[in-house]
Amino acid sequence: MTTHHFFPTHYHVTLGSHAPVLYIADGDTVITTTVDAHGKDATGQKITSGPNPQTGPFFVNGAMPGDTLAVHFDSILPNRTWGWTRDTLATNVVDPDYVRTFPPREIADWYVDVERQIAKLVSPPRGLEQFSVPLSPMLGCFGVAPAEGQAISTMTSAEHGGNMDYNGFVQGVTAYFPVFAPGALLCVGDGHAVQGDGEIIGTGIEISMDVQFTVRVRKGKTIHTPRGENAEFIFTAGNARPLDQALQIATTEMHRWLMSDYGLDTTGASLLLGQCVRYAVGNVFDPAYTMVCKMPKRFLP
Repeated sequence: MTTHHFFPTHYHVTLGSHAPVLYIADGDTVITTTVDAHGKDATGQKITSGPNPQTGPFFVNGAMPGDTLAVHFDSILPNRTWGWTRDTLATNVVDPDYVRTFPPREIADWYVDVERQIAKLVSPPRGLEQFSVPLSPMLGCFGVAPAEGQAISTMTSAEHGGNMDYNGFVQGVTAYFPVFAPGALLCVGDGHAVQGDGEIIGTGIEISMDVQFTVRVRKGKTIHTPRGENAEFIFTAGNARPLDQALQIATTEMHRWLMSDYGLDTTGASLLLGQCVRYAVGNVFDPAYTMVCKMPKRFLP
């Protein structure tokens, strides 16, 4: 098991079967960096175009279609002291008639204090002069190459992952992806210092990141959509539009998981979900929405 230090020199704004930037093995760890959603690096220099430029892809030796790629996020840390957001709610998250009351959308700048683990507005509007928010660094867009040689924009998401913007993808979490292409071709990017549920303003606090992850290949383990695991929950992500379809995908995948890995039959998995399930909202701003179906580990047989 090897630790690789990778310094990216170019980026992709699609997830697809691009030429690998690094070949790694099952159990290897990668230490690398990502740029922000506009392509600005740790120095604030714009070094690539957006949206959501991706570092990678990383070819994982032995990963083949039908397998599962596990990606454990050992560390996700902002590597500069400023980030940015939009300053007005996205128009698709409020009543259409209400949109006409909004001013033009602008950029709001944030000071990111990594030492104190807080972010504060640089020029706060009235009422938010003393406001600060605790950091919870996450990756908004990451995933593997989709099936059939597709290259899918980093603006959206599907069964391969992509721009899910789920604020549960933080340090310490393991994400699981279905493998569609040889080597899986993993990409990572779109760091947020913190983000509320739904990314309803159209951004998190966008920032560049130092990222460390470790990969494992689960041979012959077939899943259908991204999954995840932390200390408290197992969870599944459904990426689709409308929102009810995203929920259906996530719930279906959790039901499958409970049966395949925890020994429950259809009725047992249904009864457990019916009383113990928790849902979280990922992205509701982009072309595909994300719903997350969560099962507390304390209830698992």
